[in-house]
Order: sequence, then C-alpha cells, then structure tokens
Amino acid sequence: MNLSGYCAMLGKKTLLIDFDSQFNATVGLGVRHAPDETIYHALLGGKHPWEVIRRTYLAGLDLAPATSDLAGALIEMVEVPRREYLLRKFVEAVRGEYDYIFVDLGPSLNLLTINGLLAADEVIIPVQCEYYSLEGIAQVLETLDLIRKNLNHPIKIGGALLTMYDKREKLSREIAREIRRRFPYHVYDIEIPRSVALAEAPSFQKPIMLYAPQSPGALAYEELAKELIGEIPRTKSEISSFYKKTYPEELKVDLRPSPTPVRDEKEYVVEYGTYLPDVPEEVPPPLILMIHEHMDPESAGENTISPVGAF
Repeated sequence: MNLSGYCAMLGKKTLLIDFDSQFNATVGLGVRHAPDETIYHALLGGKHPWEVIRRTYLAGLDLAPATSDLAGALIEMVEVPRREYLLRKFVEAVRGEYDYIFVDLGPSLNLLTINGLLAADEVIIPVQCEYYSLEGIAQVLETLDLIRKNLNHPIKIGGALLTMYDKREKLSREIAREIRRRFPYHVYDIEIPRSVALAEAPSFQKPIMLYAPQSPGALAYEELAKELIGEIPRTKSEISSFYKKTYPEELKVDLRPSPTPVRDEKEYVVEYGTYLPDVPEEVPPPLILMIHEHMDPESAGENTISPVGAF
C-alpha cells in the first residue's frame, strides 16, 4: 500500500491489486466500493476489470479492492479450467494503462498465491528481521523455482526487503547482515524500520505519506520507491545521511541554557505505581509513569541532553 502510493506520488501511474482474503490494503486505503465490485467478482463473477477498479484519493493510484469473498474463491477455483491464470487474464486486460501494477499477496501458499505469482513479472520478498524469517526465505525461493520449472513462468526475483528493522537491536543488525551476505539475489539498500506511525496509519484509513509524512517509516518507503523505479543512484554516503534522518531520536537536541542544572543520572529512572496521596481510598488511584531526563555522558558539560519520550 505504501510502496504503490509513493510510486504514484513520483509520477508513475500505479494499480494496486488487493489479492489477500484479509483485504488489509482495501481497508487501509479507505476505498468505498459496492459489495459485488471486487477482484473476486472480476475473476469469478463475470465483471470486467474496469468495473471493479477504483480510484483512490492519491492522484495516479488505483485499487482493485478485495473482501473476505476471496477466501471462498479458493474452493470455487478448483473446478475452473486453467484456474492458475485467472489473475493473469485480469492483469493483461489493464496493464497497458499503468506503469506499475502491485499485487498484494497473503503470507500462505495457496491457489491465490500461485495466481499472483503467475500474473507477476517480478516478486519482492519482505523479510522481517526475526529468526523465523530466515527459514521462510528458503521456502519462498523453493516455491518460485517450482513455478519456473513446472508452470514455465520466467518470474524474476526483484529483491528482498528488510522490514521491522531496528538498528538499535543486535538481533536486527545480525539478521540484516546475514541476509545481505547469503541471499543469492538483490537486497534493497533501504530497510523499513519499526515505526509506530506505520502501525497507526491503517486505522485512519490513510497511507503513511498522508498520515505522518515525516515519520521514519514514511521516509523509508519514499526512498524504497525511488530505488525501485531507479530515480536516484544509491551510495554509502547517501544511505548514511538517510538513516540520520530516519532515526532522529539518536541525534542530540540543542536546548537553550537553563538556570536550573540538569540532573546527572546514568540511566532512565522509571517509577511505576506512583499515586496521588490525596485521592480517597474508594476511588481507584491513577497510574503515573515518570521518565526522568538524564545527561548524555558524551556531551558532559554541554547544554545538550538526550531526547526523552512521553508515554
């Protein structure tokens, strides 16, 4: 959803096909449609592709919406001739009108997934920076190899995309290093960081560029879209500069000189269960979480402190 949105913002006519029975992309973009005008009805209900494609409030981005009906399509497709190529026929009917077509697939391997892979020219493999993702990569590569051999479809691997990345966690750094070292295909330079804004945006039915355009997740997806369409070359210095913007909480914040000296504490002091003394016993006391500021040991003597989050 976010990648296709940024491609549209960069001037590319883009179509996003929601081909997941959980239809998260449809909900996240807030697109309204009739109950009988979804990708399911285009594949099995006799609807023409242009009858189900809807415009979004992002110029240049269209959506083929989905509903939970896709879950039932798995059973209906069994008796359909050439059932593996239903989505490919849909794509072939509209691909001349778009620069990019993205197909959002679910995480499980089933007939819907095979339809999506046979309709695509390239596949992007999102990889969470967690241990089990390493084993999942091998299964995905094996599936793609079977599709090439048994169905004679020359699908390419566009690359692996590292997601849920936190450079402050040792595990994230180790998994990212292992994937870049051992993955036999391209790995995108940009990692998608953990971001609260990315998790909140779908609840407001907005892509990240409209909900929090300056958040770390938004900046990452913008850079990913630029890398995907080849708009700018990537160098080590550019990537380093990008991550300085992506992780502003690691940078020092200049403050005006204050007459009150800042406490010199080595670490955060978190106090749970600090109650107001004047609250009657019959009223449940509120829970207050206090996080005290502390001096940055590398900048002792300067008027700088590490930023403090409020929860």
